[in-house]
Amino acid sequence: MAEDKMRSGGSAIIRFFADYVIILPIVLLMVIWTIIAPNFLTYNNFMNVLRQVSMVAILAAGQYFMICTGFIDFALGALVGLCGIIFSKAMVDWGIAPIPAAFLTLLVAFLCEFISGTLITRFYLPAFVATLGMMYICRGLCFVITNSYPISKIPQSIAWIGRGYIGKLIPWPVAIMIIVYIIVTFVSKKTKFGRFVYATGGNREAAHLSGINVNLITMCSFLLGGLFSTITAIILVSRLNSGQPSAGNGYEFQAVIACVMGGVSLSGGKGKAMGVILGAIFVGLLTNGMTLINVDSNWQQVVQGVVLILAITFDVYKQRRQANSK
Repeated sequence: MAEDKMRSGGSAIIRFFADYVIILPIVLLMVIWTIIAPNFLTYNNFMNVLRQVSMVAILAAGQYFMICTGFIDFALGALVGLCGIIFSKAMVDWGIAPIPAAFLTLLVAFLCEFISGTLITRFYLPAFVATLGMMYICRGLCFVITNSYPISKIPQSIAWIGRGYIGKLIPWPVAIMIIVYIIVTFVSKKTKFGRFVYATGGNREAAHLSGINVNLITMCSFLLGGLFSTITAIILVSRLNSGQPSAGNGYEFQAVIACVMGGVSLSGGKGKAMGVILGAIFVGLLTNGMTLINVDSNWQQVVQGVVLILAITFDVYKQRRQANSK
């Protein structure tokens, strides 16, 4: 009996690390940065990392649903920028209160993602083409609406969202990130929608034959991308105290890195929400450590690109190995 419990406990640990293999690189990275940069392992720095990570992690939650469905949305970063501009302009130039401005921003995000989803599900455009086109549209609108100038004089009533703390200990963006992932984890594991997302990404034709409305699931995944883009944009506007036309630049790729590093398969149908947040933390720790040792920002992008390639290569290798073992 005791041996059976030990075996089951050992297999549970093995499954845990198989699902969250990203924990090992995180620990290794923390050890390396602690040795190289003594000021890395401090509470303030760690909270700073989590606050920086929070926006990419929240956006990655939207990317997570889309990748699990079998697609990648390259427009999310630009959509964050557009949402930030709409939210800022609504409050500053149109005199709309923050809450109605947030709902207006959400409607704009839904419209953009609805167009992308429709192009894919109804007109059968490749997701790469539809979302890349939407990325250019959103980024272009950011500069057209603002004439390439940032929107300032943001109301102080929203300052707490991006710069405030809970009990002077936990930044609000971190708390929002935690709440988002509690909900996302529940939805992905415990609801019919979550099961349908995995089924759609795993085998779209089989899911359709089993009665799942795969187009509706795809559209809902894109709309979730719009929701999380809006949340990210509001936090970013509050934190920067302005609406920047270049805001969110590169966020879509950081979100993909977080998903892939967290174990979400680019082939669709596989991955866990908590792995995504761990992947985002890895990216945040990597960037923070390089900043502390004064690595040039351009070289940081090079390193992030290398990490993305390695993560995708590992994912492809793992998928091929699993396919060959069947």
